[in-house]
Amino acid sequence: MRRDAGRRRRWRLRVSDPGRPPRRAALRRRAGCRARSRGALSRGVRDVSSHRGDVPERVSEHRRIAVLGGVYSNAEALAAVLADTRRRDAEAVFCLGDLGGFGAHPDRVFPLLREHDVRVVRGNYDEAVAAGAADCNCGYTDPRDNHYARLSYAYTVAHTSATNRAWLATLPGHRRARLGPHRVFMCHGSPRRINEFLWESTTPDGLLRRLLADHAADVLLCTHTGLKWRRALDGGAAHAVNVGAVGRPENDGTPDVWYALLTGGPELEVEFVSVAYDHEAAARALEAEGLPREFAETLRTGWWTTCLENLPARERARGRF
Repeated sequence: MRRDAGRRRRWRLRVSDPGRPPRRAALRRRAGCRARSRGALSRGVRDVSSHRGDVPERVSEHRRIAVLGGVYSNAEALAAVLADTRRRDAEAVFCLGDLGGFGAHPDRVFPLLREHDVRVVRGNYDEAVAAGAADCNCGYTDPRDNHYARLSYAYTVAHTSATNRAWLATLPGHRRARLGPHRVFMCHGSPRRINEFLWESTTPDGLLRRLLADHAADVLLCTHTGLKWRRALDGGAAHAVNVGAVGRPENDGTPDVWYALLTGGPELEVEFVSVAYDHEAAARALEAEGLPREFAETLRTGWWTTCLENLPARERARGRF
């Protein structure tokens, strides 16, 4: 049996709702006053004021949050990651969108999100499925990438219930949190475009500084590329983190998936955590549903076989194909 969490990478950064699953929202409305009075939860908790229609969040200072990207209908991986966040004492779990796509049985991820009270940001897939759009608005430009994207999107739309599509329509485009003294801005692609790819090798520091300044944040969290990376700016006064994806592997030759942990305090600690899961079960489900064999191969080998043509040269060189 492989370990659920193998590799961990850690960096320290010096300091210089709609979107929750519906069952939890109803419970919060009924028990709002009681929840606010609980001393253990209210000590050190700040309300983040609304800014341009933001969703206020309440995150305890000097505590830990888990941030996930790209679920891609992979319920097996999502379950393993959420169990790992509990073991690591994450106070809150955020997902930066794209609940569907790539994997089998998209409706199976929604009960897991409800059970763990995951706070979700709308991704391009979620937006497209909710609206009944003609395509996923993934942002691909290559015909091969778009071919596989069309197959995946058609399957996801056909297998997402009306109830879950309606819930996807309620998701906010971004979220804010204050983790200790750090102002955190969470989005899917970038703050300016839901399907923008912020690649490690091609995203300049100047763009990241501008995005942070324009949105009054010190820490930017995003996904969409499926590849994790982090960058400290201005001597650690600001930080950008792409949290990667939990729905498919890192294109590194292992089937494990990754998510990010952020811990508040005088210094902000950012960790990437890898999680092993029953990828064989997920691959068999893809095959049973008649989805492209390339998708199952990626889950088994850890190497991307699709969505390759939009990779910058440096990112593509890390893979097999």
